[in-house]
Amino acid sequence: MKRFCLSVAGMFLMLFGAFAQTTPKDSAAYKSRKLTFEEANLVSSYYHQDGNNSAVTGGVGTEKLTDLSNAIDVKFVKYGKNDIKHSFDLELGFDHYTSASSDKVNPNTVSSASHADSRLFPSLNWSAENAAKGRTIGAGASFSSEYDYQSIGFNLSFSQKTKNRNGEFTAKVQAYMDQVSLIYPFELRTPQQQQQGDGEGENHYASTARNSYSGSLSYSQIVNQRLQLSLIAEYIHQQGYLGLPFHRVYFTTGTLPKVEALPDTRTKIPIGIRANYFIGDKVVLRSFYRYYHDDWGITAHTVQLETAIKFTPFFSVTPFYRYYTQSAVDYFAPYQAHLASEQFYTSNYDLSKFNSNFYGAGFRMSPPKGVFGNKHINMLELRYGHYTKTTGMNANIVSLNFKFK
Repeated sequence: MKRFCLSVAGMFLMLFGAFAQTTPKDSAAYKSRKLTFEEANLVSSYYHQDGNNSAVTGGVGTEKLTDLSNAIDVKFVKYGKNDIKHSFDLELGFDHYTSASSDKVNPNTVSSASHADSRLFPSLNWSAENAAKGRTIGAGASFSSEYDYQSIGFNLSFSQKTKNRNGEFTAKVQAYMDQVSLIYPFELRTPQQQQQGDGEGENHYASTARNSYSGSLSYSQIVNQRLQLSLIAEYIHQQGYLGLPFHRVYFTTGTLPKVEALPDTRTKIPIGIRANYFIGDKVVLRSFYRYYHDDWGITAHTVQLETAIKFTPFFSVTPFYRYYTQSAVDYFAPYQAHLASEQFYTSNYDLSKFNSNFYGAGFRMSPPKGVFGNKHINMLELRYGHYTKTTGMNANIVSLNFKFK
């Protein structure tokens, strides 16, 4: 893991060095017709959670998990005919997690391959901005791969500013084609499947499809010098295998568990509003509300508040708080509470009724001479957040972001 991160960081610095000096000093008036480096972000985060409602063991048992994530995002720019600005955003991400609950997919092993996994997720996005017309179009593709899950995604977007440039309308469509490996709990596998072990070596498990399609519309408006508003509406439709094959469900009969069973379609409709209010030059109040409903029975509300306080032109602190509440899906019941006659059933507490709180703060510095005296390191941001759910789960996350110009 450490060798991988250092190798990626080394490649990133080589790329940065190759492109960082391609723009002349009077770059404010210069528009390069060649592909030039604009900026890059290097983000690392550490996440840890704990709880006692693991879906792998039927809604009881440890939820302890740690995740170390690293992502490099590099942006290049090229001006074409009619001064159309072409932006290319290349991201390469890698994370590695260890999960005590996933280790219980096969409780007969001391520590199985499912105890830990790594995920690689590259993506490439392109956009073309016509500043004269206030119009931007874009497209992108993404890929994500881990041991038991692969995903390919595509997106298209269109944005148009109003004549006075105070408003902007954006439309976006996305599609994800996923494959889920059917790794069942060990006691529910056929003798042939049990001979495959617990995932060591090559993956010979059968897989099944899961497809997701979404479309979103948003409109942002500068109301006045202090207030900005945004409205967002989205429609999401999923089809295919929407559960996870290693999630157990125990019934009132006390017999052997079954794998959770959920409908093969799901429609989600989130609607949100965002407001930013500037108090002078040093304080920005950011607020967000989202209403969510789906046809599995969940209704949810999210409220988020964030305040950016600029102590100096080069240092700011951003405390934040997010409250979330949801109802349960129609198919949820806790450990040994489902009836054997039910068609659909799950004991995944992510689909239960709960409230959650997430709060913390970010610290951002962008000195004129660069971070640590390096003029190319434009910004450094450190963020910490603490998360709690009324089901008893809690988590902490720390992230570090470097921006290079």
